[in-house]
Amino acid sequence: MHWPLIKNLPTEFHFRFTKYAPVAAIISGLAIIATVVVLFTHGLNLGTDFAGGNVLEVETPAAADLGMLRARMTDFGAEDASVQAFGSPRDVIIKFKLSEQQQNNDGVEAVKSKLAAAVPGITFKRTEVVGPKVSGELLRSGFLALGAALLLMLVYIWIRFPSGLQFGSGAVIAVLHDVALTVGMMAFLQIEFTMTSIAALLTVIGYSMNEKVITFDRLRENLRKFKKTPLADIINLSENERLSRTIITGSTAVLALAGMLFLGGPALFPLVFAMVFGILIGTYSSIYVALPIILIWGVNRNDPDAEIVDLGGFKDGKKPKQMP
Repeated sequence: MHWPLIKNLPTEFHFRFTKYAPVAAIISGLAIIATVVVLFTHGLNLGTDFAGGNVLEVETPAAADLGMLRARMTDFGAEDASVQAFGSPRDVIIKFKLSEQQQNNDGVEAVKSKLAAAVPGITFKRTEVVGPKVSGELLRSGFLALGAALLLMLVYIWIRFPSGLQFGSGAVIAVLHDVALTVGMMAFLQIEFTMTSIAALLTVIGYSMNEKVITFDRLRENLRKFKKTPLADIINLSENERLSRTIITGSTAVLALAGMLFLGGPALFPLVFAMVFGILIGTYSSIYVALPIILIWGVNRNDPDAEIVDLGGFKDGKKPKQMP
């Protein structure tokens, strides 16, 4: 039994993607400029992982109610409170920030007293203050991890497509575009940026690079088939052939994350938002960032023995069939 929406999905498309590449280039350029402006004017809303703060390791008398603890921390005046279970169901780590005045006035002890009153029998196993120096080093390490992931992806693309540097360059530039816009959107909306955000960005890099590999594989197959057909027409053909797969894969991934985005609560929202936005922008960049770079750069197709294969009327000097 087929799902009706998939059953009715067209099997053939005839879009001329390259026709709108200049417009897409302008949009992407403006989005990158806007990202730089937002990062310089607003900056990232760094969580306690990166901005410093307080850490409490507690043990509750029964299985911890994380939602209740998170709500209590907000009531106590703690900013950006993060409540996470670890180990047994009774072990919890609470990360939060206090204003400078609260910190100087033994605000941590006040929070502990209020927690003890709200959760009778709670035990405080560890109390720490994370300074900005340690947090800054953690932030640098996180972005170094992103850089290392991009470098390894570049090496993989060069191995996978050894015939041209343009494939690797197009893929890495497109993935950098995706990461930059995802970070910029998080800065614009002031979504808390934590270690889970780094994990989300790494996921976005993996998904986006997978999209580029699939895009380039189809393009390479058609380049071998139609060796004397204009490159722009081969790009259009390749994208039209894989468009139904792109729609199904992207929509499935977004639908799977939509429930967590709207129902997962504040703890999961930064992670899921970054993944959803990254998937959408990664699909876009496969068509309008990676492929235009190859179109501008060109590919080596010098083969004197290549046979001209008819692609909608290319033989005998005929003009190709125009796509709408």
